Amino acid sequence: MMDAVVALAPTPGLTASACAALNVSRASVYRQRARLARPLAVRCPRPSPQRALTIVERQTMLDLLRAPRFADQAPAEVYASLLDEGVYHCSIRTMYRILAASQEVRDRRDHLRHPIYKKPELLARAPNEVWSWDITKLMGPAKWTYFYLYVIIDIFSRRIVGWCVADRESATVFTALFNDATAKHPAPPGQLTLHADRGGPMRAKATALLLADLGVTKSHSRPHTSNDNPFSESHFKTMKYQPQFPQRFGCIQDAKAFCRNFFDWYNQEHHHAGIGLMTPDQVHYGQADAIHAARQNILDGAFNRNPERFVRKEPEPPAKPIATWINPPPKTLNIRA
Repeated sequence: MMDAVVALAPTPGLTASACAALNVSRASVYRQRARLARPLAVRCPRPSPQRALTIVERQTMLDLLRAPRFADQAPAEVYASLLDEGVYHCSIRTMYRILAASQEVRDRRDHLRHPIYKKPELLARAPNEVWSWDITKLMGPAKWTYFYLYVIIDIFSRRIVGWCVADRESATVFTALFNDATAKHPAPPGQLTLHADRGGPMRAKATALLLADLGVTKSHSRPHTSNDNPFSESHFKTMKYQPQFPQRFGCIQDAKAFCRNFFDWYNQEHHHAGIGLMTPDQVHYGQADAIHAARQNILDGAFNRNPERFVRKEPEPPAKPIATWINPPPKTLNIRA
């Protein structure tokens, strides 16, 4: 409404009538018209103060800040160093202004740019397609003493295909373990992928040469991303949360004895929720279909005997494993049937 009244011709009496009809303040209308009638003020450039540095002096200071001896130092360090040498060019704040004008108020050194690590996306549809391995510490008899447990797990069947306990982390120890595992569970060249984190033995040259000789594809987690190696991490948790797991091991033979019993139980008796409540051995050695069918027959018999006990649908056994992912692509679900 205000804009409509302001736009009217300044005829005597017309403005007053329009303001009364529209309930608009006449003073505001007159003030707005006066503001619009004034020519736009042209702002003159601010003159440079007489005490400001000249263009030559500013360039001299900028060249000095860019010099190799000062390129890695803050203006305060440059200011103090020059004063100790009996030289004064300008204040610290002026140095910052000169650098800001050149868009150099930042670290002026070239820094190492960390590479962008690709997220591993691995798919296993059968045993001996993707293995994951890692090392965990087992506390020894005294404080700050440890034994090192190496474990290789098949991510599809969850079977432990190789393990050993050693007194150190070493690519040499892993080489012997991996050779033994591939001898017991052979895979055609080019089929197997070995996934690990970025620990020293995992990225060692000896490990890389071994995998290249055997035709095994290597894969690594992104730095500081434990979710990229979930099967090894989950297995270590299963082991260390066992009630029988000791706080400390008296010697390396004790650690080996415990691990031998645990891995026999894990492979042969442990019904794993991730593989349809089957044992890793059953899935690894191709018994999943027969076991799933046998379970379905038992549940069908239970349904036929007492159908009223199954309200929503006929009973089904847990789904057998079809495919397993490490980091499935977006909008891709872990396939289970």
